[in-house]
Amino acid sequence: MAKTPVRSHQAWTAKETRDLASRAAENMPTRVIALKHQRSPDAIYTKASSAGTSLKPTNQSPYNRRKS
Repeated sequence: MAKTPVRSHQAWTAKETRDLASRAAENMPTRVIALKHQRSPDAIYTKASSAGTSLKPTNQSPYNRRKS
C-alpha cells in the first residue's frame, strides 16, 4: 500500500499556488512538482486545472513533428 503524502487533505496557500504556476512555467515535470509540494500528482493536476495553469511542456513540438 502506498504512503499518503504529508500535505494530503490540507488547503493550498496562495504561496503554494504561485509556486505551482512558476514551476509549471519552467517545464518542471508534474511528479517532481508533487515531490517538492509533498502532495500527490493527482492533487497537482487538480489544483493546476482549477487555477488555470497549464502543465503541458512548452518546449516540445506538437504531434511529434520535427522541422528538417
